[in-house]
Amino acid sequence: MLYSLYETQRALLAPVRFLTKTTVAMNGHPLAPLSHVAFGRALEAGMEVLDGMIKHRGKPEWDIDFADTPDGPADVSFDAVLSTPFCNLVHVRRDTRRQDPKVLLVAPMSGHYATLLRGTVKRLIVDHDVYITDWTDARGVPLSQGFFHLDDYIALLMDFMRHLAPDLHVIAVCQPAPITLATVALLADQDDPGQPASMTLMGGPIDPDGAPTVVTQLADARDMNWFETRCVSTVPPYYPGAHRRVYPGFMQIGAFIAMNPDRHFTAHMQMFRHLVEGDGESAEGKQGFYNEYLSVMDVPAEYYLETVQRVFKERQLPRGEMRWRGMPVRPEAIRKTALLTVEGELDDISAPGQTLGAHRITPNIPAGRRRDHLEKAVGHYGIFNGRKWRENIAPTIGRFIRDVS
Repeated sequence: MLYSLYETQRALLAPVRFLTKTTVAMNGHPLAPLSHVAFGRALEAGMEVLDGMIKHRGKPEWDIDFADTPDGPADVSFDAVLSTPFCNLVHVRRDTRRQDPKVLLVAPMSGHYATLLRGTVKRLIVDHDVYITDWTDARGVPLSQGFFHLDDYIALLMDFMRHLAPDLHVIAVCQPAPITLATVALLADQDDPGQPASMTLMGGPIDPDGAPTVVTQLADARDMNWFETRCVSTVPPYYPGAHRRVYPGFMQIGAFIAMNPDRHFTAHMQMFRHLVEGDGESAEGKQGFYNEYLSVMDVPAEYYLETVQRVFKERQLPRGEMRWRGMPVRPEAIRKTALLTVEGELDDISAPGQTLGAHRITPNIPAGRRRDHLEKAVGHYGIFNGRKWRENIAPTIGRFIRDVS
């Protein structure tokens, strides 16, 4: 029902989009009289901001054509090396002979496409050989392909790590941090040759008790029936994944915006002012962010609900209660994989302390092979994108990877 209402609303907004695009096109022409007066510029700016808020977005392009390696620019291509119904393992292939450390970047499966990590990838490929998990929009996966549970996520990461071993380094951003740690623990428990040389966990809910946030408080305040009835919908019949139960992307982004409505309103007002004043560069920067931020995908309902229950409500991993297909997940089994945790001081999604909890539950990693990094004055998005990511965090990760290799 929710999905159908959303699609109906989107269809009803089509005439509004026609109006916004027509107004911008006509008013933006240099021969249009209104383009030279304040009212005309304000009208055009308002319509452009409104169009950006209501337009439908698909999966964004990576828009990374080359890497600025220490040996000079290298052409870049994105090649799928392993394909599964719910995720592809993509190699960010650089046209270079450099033998840089091999990195598996585990992107969040939480409503956004892997392209949300465009800035992360662009900086990492300077001096790393990068692979990334490219998740599929669940509404495009036919029901005949089966379901995707939290245990299936772990199995998939195991396959990817084994495929890329040896000498692999794993970086998990946000949501997949606890799942990545669980995967490495299972590999370590079996002394599997697929266990990576290092794992870097960035802003993820390893231990939600480490620091309360709106996310953890919501999980504690509502029972599972509330999440199933309020957050899960069925894909309409005109998509390939018809009748699949999903956590819709539009609900995910609505939840994120609801956490900080003032901040997003202010950002759109700033965009409006930049457009009126003719500051195209500032406006384009904000538009680029929101084009990516508002591009969303559906997540399989079974995976979403199990994540809420097992990761957030029951805190299975830090409490030593997590199991994978009947097998205990024992983080204390990790001995060979080095550990780096990265947190942002102002992170309001996975607050400082949540990711740091990974060190407490992995006591057998040698002291010389574990580090933590707290980036001052940066929020959740800033730990993997933006200036502080490029200048402070990425170099810290690069040094760590090379030190423990």
